[in-house]
Amino acid sequence: MVKVLMVCMGNICRSPMAEGVFRRLLEEAGLTDQVYVDSAGTHAYYHLNSPPDHRGQTTALRRGVDLSGIRARSVTVADFADFDHVLAMDRENFANLQAVCRDAALQQRIQLFLDFAPDQPTREVPDPYYGGSDGFERVMDLIEAAAQGLLIQLRQRYQLSSANDMKKNRKT
Repeated sequence: MVKVLMVCMGNICRSPMAEGVFRRLLEEAGLTDQVYVDSAGTHAYYHLNSPPDHRGQTTALRRGVDLSGIRARSVTVADFADFDHVLAMDRENFANLQAVCRDAALQQRIQLFLDFAPDQPTREVPDPYYGGSDGFERVMDLIEAAAQGLLIQLRQRYQLSSANDMKKNRKT
C-alpha cells in the first residue's frame, strides 16, 4: 500500500483539507485499498485532537468533501519511515520536516504538495487561518489541483489500477 501524509502547521486547515480531497479522489477512483492518506502538523500540539477549522469544513462540504472525522495530530519521527510521500503545504513546513527527519534517505520522501500541480503559478498553499472564508476557497482550489496531479503521478509510478479500470480495459 502506498501511504501519503499531508502536512501543514497546525493540522486544522490546509492538511486536513488536502487529506479529505485526496481521500475523495481515491474513493472515486476505487483506489482506497491501494493508497492510504493521513494528515499531520509540524506544530499541531496547539490543536491536538481538534477538528478542522469550521471555515475549512464549510468550504470542503460545499465541494462534497466531509472533514468531520479528521482530528489534528503532530508529525512524528516514525511518520518518515511509515509514509512513502510526506507532502508539505509550504516551504516553512518543508524545512520543519527536514529538520525533524535526520535520515537523508527518508528526507527524499518530503516534497511540496503543489509540486504536483505544475500549472499553478505558486508553489505554496497559503495558510488561510488568519483570513476570511475567501482564503479557504483559494486554498481548496490549489489543493484540488495538486490532489489530481498527485493521483495521476501515483497511478503512473506504482501502476495503480482499480477494478473499474480493469472493466473499462476489457471493453475496449
